[in-house]
Amino acid sequence: MSLTLVIGNKNYSSWSMRPWIALQACGIAFDEVMIPLYTGAADKARLLGFSQSGKVPALIDGDLTVWDSLAIIEYAAERFPEAKLWPQDRASRAHARSISAEMHSGFMALRNECGMNLHRPVKAKALSADALANIARIQQIWAECHARYGQTGPYLFGHFSGADAMYAPVVHRFLSYAVEVQPDARFYMDAMLALPAFRQWTDEGLAETLVIERFEGD
Repeated sequence: MSLTLVIGNKNYSSWSMRPWIALQACGIAFDEVMIPLYTGAADKARLLGFSQSGKVPALIDGDLTVWDSLAIIEYAAERFPEAKLWPQDRASRAHARSISAEMHSGFMALRNECGMNLHRPVKAKALSADALANIARIQQIWAECHARYGQTGPYLFGHFSGADAMYAPVVHRFLSYAVEVQPDARFYMDAMLALPAFRQWTDEGLAETLVIERFEGD
């Protein structure tokens, strides 16, 4: 039985991007259902037909529904262990889950001030001290991972993992808002930009018709 991943617009939905990238990059087959965001009651009702949370993403596997980006990645890692969505070493795996959870629950200033919109003209904007602190912390995370695991590959833990999927939308945010980054962060961003799954999401998001002009919110 095939998986179905319910997502929002690729242009806007950073939370949908995370599990989509994880499944796609690891070769896990799934059907995709896109429900447009910000379009009114009909699409909201359609979404509720898939998940009572009323939010994207949601993964349907037979009679099981898994919602929330990180929960979907965890489920996929257990369902498809051969995909190696988490590092095999226990300590590295704990590290990957820690930074993924930090991304999942934190960085609210950056989210609020630098919303995801692939159509946004690339330009910098004045950011709050909290958002700048978020940016510094993310670069610290990336630099520490590069120092520890960079000898085995260009991603956070050498090979692509669920942690990279969790940070994928940040790469778009840093690009869209012309955030100045350190060399380690630039190296990581270049690796993600070259990832076929990342390029596919971006191309398909750019091909979408804008629902609303939404350059600043999240």
